Order: sequence, then C-alpha cells, then structure tokens
Amino acid sequence: MKVTDRFLKYIKFDTQSCEESQTTPSTPGQQIFAGYLFEELLSIGLQDVSLDENAYIMATLPANDLQTDMPVIGFIAHLDTSPDMSGKNIKSHIIDYKSGDIALNPETNTVLSPLTFPELTNYTGQQLIVTDGTTLLGADDKAGIAAIVSAMEYLISHPGIKHGKVRIAFTPDEEIGRGADHFDVVKFGCDWAYTVDGGEIGEVEYENFNAAEAIITIKGRNVHPGYAKGKMINASQVGIEFNNLLSIEQRPECTSGYEGFFHLTQFYGTVEATTMKYLIRDHSCDLFEEKKQLLRSITDQLNRQYPDCIALQINDQYFNMHEIIEPRREIIDLACNAMKAIGIVPVIKPIRGGTDGARLSFKGLPCPNLFTGGVNFHGRYEFLPVQSLEKSMETIIQIISINH
Repeated sequence: MKVTDRFLKYIKFDTQSCEESQTTPSTPGQQIFAGYLFEELLSIGLQDVSLDENAYIMATLPANDLQTDMPVIGFIAHLDTSPDMSGKNIKSHIIDYKSGDIALNPETNTVLSPLTFPELTNYTGQQLIVTDGTTLLGADDKAGIAAIVSAMEYLISHPGIKHGKVRIAFTPDEEIGRGADHFDVVKFGCDWAYTVDGGEIGEVEYENFNAAEAIITIKGRNVHPGYAKGKMINASQVGIEFNNLLSIEQRPECTSGYEGFFHLTQFYGTVEATTMKYLIRDHSCDLFEEKKQLLRSITDQLNRQYPDCIALQINDQYFNMHEIIEPRREIIDLACNAMKAIGIVPVIKPIRGGTDGARLSFKGLPCPNLFTGGVNFHGRYEFLPVQSLEKSMETIIQIISINH
C-alpha cells in the first residue's frame, strides 16, 4: 500500500484525546485505531506484535544480517490527534497546488492563503492533502504512523536491504502530555529511537522546551456591589491584575526560536472564585526556573494586598532532552546523513513544544524527533505535502540501512 493511501485510511479513525479523561487511552477511538494497527502489523509480517490494555503497540522487524553487534533502533509515533479541534469525519482531498489561495470551504469562506501562511509557497507544484476546513487533518501524528508502517512494509518486501533489528511503537495521548506515562522502555529494548512527529520536510529536533503548568485559584469575597466599598474582593479582577504583572513580550504570540513564554490557557470564574491556568515554557533551565519563581513572587505580592486569597500550584511536565542527546551526537548525525542520501537538506531546529521523545529520553531512551512533512498542525488549515510524507518514509528506510 502506498504511504499516501495508508495515511488517508488512518485519518478516518477519530482519535482525538481528552485532557479531562482519567483513563488510558483517554478516548475509545484510540483503542479502536490501535486494534486496527495491531492486525495490520501482523498482516505485513512484523513479529512480536503486542497491544496492551492502555493501547500501547510494539512490534519488531527482525534483523536480516547475522552481525550481533548492531544497535537496536526504534521508531515511535502517537495515535491521538489534538483536542484543539475535531478530528471526526475528516473530509480530505488531494490538490495539485499551482499558486495563490486554496478555497478549503467556499460555504464558510475558509481559505488557506499564502498571505497568512507564507510557507505554502514552498510547495508550489506539489500535491497537497487538505481538509474541507471543518476539522484538522490529523497529520500529527497519523503521518508519522503511516511513514513508519510503510517503511516496515517496504523493508519486508525488499530483503536485499540488510539491516539490524528494528522496533516500532505507537503510543496514546501524546497530545495531552501522557504518551510516555506507561511506555515500557525495557520491553521496547532499543539503544535509541526516533519519534516521527515533526513538521516540515528535513526537520531534525533534539531540543525542546522545559515545561510546566501553573494553576492559580483565587478566593474572592462577594458583597452587594452597592455596598462593596472596602469589603469586596473580586476574584476575577484579582486574576486580571495577576496577568497584567506578566510581560506582554513573554506571550506565545510575541516569541520565537529559543524564547520562552507564559501562555494563559484558561481563565474562568466569578467574583467569589476564579481559576487561571498557564503553560510555562523555556529552553533554558535557568530561565525556566526564573519563570516559575516570578509566578511565586506575584502570588506573594497579591496575597499581601488581598490577604491569602491566591493559591499557586506548579506541576512540571517535561524537560529539555538536549542534555541527554547532545552527548550522543551520532544519533543526530545518522538521521542527517540519511536525509542527505535521499536529497534532503537537514534542518536542525528547536521544538517549540514537546514530544514523547523528551520524556522517553529522561527514562533512558534517547529519542530525537524527525519530520513527517505536515504543516499547520492542530487546526483547520493543516496540510500535508505528499512528497514530504514520502520522504519521511524514505528517511526511515535510509536510517535503518545506514545503521547496518
């Protein structure tokens, strides 16, 4: 099966994860998709195929070379799509992109335009997979799964390409930060691995944000507004004061590259009680800790002004895998050399986010991230260049053959 056809089949499964759910996987659609993949991996000839109760899939491509000292490498992708937008009943189609705007949905006037998304012009003359503008596409990360499975199928059908043992795995709930929660690194049994979960063609990523979530709860005092002077504490107004004490320049929409940020993701409540949630992100460990300390200082300042009305909880989520992978530069060099061998210019860049690989690296499995080819993840303007998806598959094949 062609990798594009495989991808189009995969996006028919609704696997949107849910942060409010306490189960693993967080949604039943992921378990259904995992069951389909389990059967498919068996059918193409992989061995040691396993599917556990949490929807983690693992499988083996056995070595076809008798050398015993070759490292075992792995490839990992995730089952779920982002909760940011629906992934149900995706209506996709392939267009031959010439230039200009793409009318995704004339009825809703949803247009994919190079004026808003200038990277679109990089794909002039290529085939693009797009949606009808009512859902996301799901290239994050069904493109990664399609590339991995197609690479395995290719190697099985081309035994003349000699290789060592390869392991693959698919995980649930990566989009809500839980993909590595129940991942059995010992069972996976790899010297290192790659997540295939990146963006545009050529991307190689082994630096990511240090990440934490801050939860701020504010207890107000509600009094009839006509008689509130000197008595009322409006929890929502205190929340606004809190947010205004953070620099505008440290918001996501004002940062790029290695710059960190505070991202206000939720703000809800009343005069009596308000809750705010922030994502804290920074590549630098020192600046990451400074950001957390700033929130503590603001909390202390406002609690002096409004005695004991604010409670702050900070939960670390993941850390920068650079410190784990930098001493193992051969892992990055292997991926870059594989790309060069098939005519791709490697683009080493920091992830302004995180992957399963960040947490897996700290669990003992060095795990940088490779491109899938997708663009504009998590929304209605997402698209996937067919050529980029094909090159993602070819990169995996090259890594495996060079590692021989």
